[in-house]
Amino acid sequence: MDPIFSQSLLFLAALGAGAINAVAGGGSFLTFPALVLTGVPSLIANASSTVALFPASFASAWAYRRQFTGFDGVSFKAMLAVSLVGGTGGALLLLSTPQSLFDAVIPWLLAFATLVFTFGRQITPVLERWIRLGPVSLLVAQFLTALYGGYFGGAVGIIQLSVWTLFGLRDIHAMNASKTLLTGSMNAMAVVCFAIAGTVWWPQTLVMLGGAVLGGYLGARVAQRLDPRLVRGGIIALSVGITVLFFLRG
Repeated sequence: MDPIFSQSLLFLAALGAGAINAVAGGGSFLTFPALVLTGVPSLIANASSTVALFPASFASAWAYRRQFTGFDGVSFKAMLAVSLVGGTGGALLLLSTPQSLFDAVIPWLLAFATLVFTFGRQITPVLERWIRLGPVSLLVAQFLTALYGGYFGGAVGIIQLSVWTLFGLRDIHAMNASKTLLTGSMNAMAVVCFAIAGTVWWPQTLVMLGGAVLGGYLGARVAQRLDPRLVRGGIIALSVGITVLFFLRG
């Protein structure tokens, strides 16, 4: 693939991913396949995508800084702590996964993330009728979400939003504020692990970093003026197509 085309594709994918993560989540559905398409092995692409996107979360969090409200009964510091631990655990789990096994697992992870993204809002009310959760359960759920986020991260923001609705959170802007900061924090620990292990292809990642940060900040700034249903519909169509392609590729 032509280097200029590859770099342009990676930058634009990261720009879109940063904006999507700020508005609805699911940005890795752009960055991960873009890296694979340009010749990056899937496990390396997963790690590099995480590195490229994590600063964008903090850019979005800064844009949302006036929307933070916290969690009833659970301190934000505790949520941050379990996110950091879970993100580290997920990254270490990824690093211990052989490339061949990850290639076999990745279509199923994409399928899981796609289903959560697509049907999370329909599943959540059903769970609310059957499950009553408290502060400890929230911390456990956040740890498991961060573990998944450190390992793969597809739709991790949507998973967080779905889980938090079980605890009575309804303000989407406040939830997005917490989501962007906690997602960035769990990914920051994964980034450290990936960098130390040498599982990041830096030339491609650095191209994506600028686009992701710009997209994340602008996406958060204009989020209130966009129709999230259109954004979600586009992400669902894209994620279904990518999932099918990875199953065929496998």
